[in-house]
Amino acid sequence: MTPVNDTTVVDLWFDPVCPYSWTASRWLHEVARSRPIQVRHHLISLYFLNEHRTDITPEYRRSTETTRGPGRVAMAAATRFGEEVLGGFYTAFGERVFDEWRRPSPAEYHVAIRGALAQAGLPADLEDAMESDEHDEALRRSHDTGLALVGGDVGTPITCIDGRAFYGPVLNAIPRGDDALAVFDGARLLAAYPQFFELKRTRLSPPVFT
Repeated sequence: MTPVNDTTVVDLWFDPVCPYSWTASRWLHEVARSRPIQVRHHLISLYFLNEHRTDITPEYRRSTETTRGPGRVAMAAATRFGEEVLGGFYTAFGERVFDEWRRPSPAEYHVAIRGALAQAGLPADLEDAMESDEHDEALRRSHDTGLALVGGDVGTPITCIDGRAFYGPVLNAIPRGDDALAVFDGARLLAAYPQFFELKRTRLSPPVFT
């Protein structure tokens, strides 16, 4: 008899520079220690999410414009080698950037990119994509694919469990151990209910990554 595949497929759309994408990805990494889940990584862009908005501050707009580079490098890697490389690259990049809450400079992002490419076994020349629009069209396609699942009034990350997608979860810290599993089960349960749309409360402190 052929064994039943009980692996849960989770699709995660992330922007590499988004702290809440990082906490969500590390939460799923924690869940994978105890549950058979397969996380498939895809790219979304904070820049594209905000390019036509009129209700954001000039400072935030400049931030989305100047932090496009890591997403472009990730898209270049996925275009050349397939999305399968995104998980390893993202882990290597995030471990260099999200050790504490701060706003890295462009130079710091370049340093993180170089280290992440080397750790992930990817060619160093992918760093050239940081200031190039060569892969923006492919990035927008990936971005639009994620948004098509949940609508346009969202942010990052987007998570899809068992084919049911939602914006978030926006986690201010990374759930560990049993907490990670409880959050996963709750998110999975809510996502499965077709009339569920939103839970939200105001964030009062910066994210914590430890």
